[in-house]
Amino acid sequence: MSTTFQLDTSTSRANPTPAPMKRLTVPKIRLRKQDGVTAEPLVMLTAYTARQAQLLDAHCDMLLVGDSLAQVIYGLPSTIPVTLEMMANHGAAVVRGSYHSVVIIDMPFGSYEASKEQAFESASYLLKQTGAAAVKLEGGEAMAETVEFLNKRGIPVMGHVGLTPQAVNVLGGYMARGRSDNEADKIVADAKALDDAGAFAVVVEGVVEPIAIEVTKAISCPTIGIGASARCDGQVLVTEDMLGMFDRVPRFVKKYEDIAGMIENTVKTYADEVRERSFPGPDQTYQPKK
Repeated sequence: MSTTFQLDTSTSRANPTPAPMKRLTVPKIRLRKQDGVTAEPLVMLTAYTARQAQLLDAHCDMLLVGDSLAQVIYGLPSTIPVTLEMMANHGAAVVRGSYHSVVIIDMPFGSYEASKEQAFESASYLLKQTGAAAVKLEGGEAMAETVEFLNKRGIPVMGHVGLTPQAVNVLGGYMARGRSDNEADKIVADAKALDDAGAFAVVVEGVVEPIAIEVTKAISCPTIGIGASARCDGQVLVTEDMLGMFDRVPRFVKKYEDIAGMIENTVKTYADEVRERSFPGPDQTYQPKK
């Protein structure tokens, strides 16, 4: 059966053809950690559109089509309402816009928890529809059997432990995890279970630094920190948070720019010029040929 994604090599604004790049692979990401050490930290950011992927691709090892698109793109209060179709549409756009990074797609809430067979059906749908390389799912020991099942059937899986946003209703909020001994022990055990099951990397989110470091030392696959520690094997942030698109962001986010302010100032300038009839000017209008 043919897949639905296509590689567009046109030179249009939507799909400019970049300099030739060889795309990274999941095994190469996994092998960046050798004997418990990652010589160069892995770089991952979220992406939801083709243009965003084009801008991020050359600088990242991985692009995550995160279910955080719920809040960032759709203005939803949490990731819970996200559907497979939403993830597939945005995932396909990111694959079309990238040529270098490994593209990973979040499996949305309710698409994999019921059984490993459900997880395979959902994951295979996402990969067929998008051409992405891997999926990511949340949960530790409870998901280890599912991760092994998918891995054995040709679907690479990235795990996710610590603060798991899809479980926000159980956790009671987006607080940091691992402050109690019981929480810390569970996070380490969850990460080990995913590693043993064949996960090629594990996101460690919202975890107190000593536990993030312990997890990184305890498992053989790379850890990707977000609100964890610089000593994780890599880092990920929501791109819009990092760029300063939102006033309120989690404590662990560093705003590298004030893109929201830049957009507001640019739009104000445009609006002022329209109202004073200085735009469009001679350079933006067509005149009859002499």
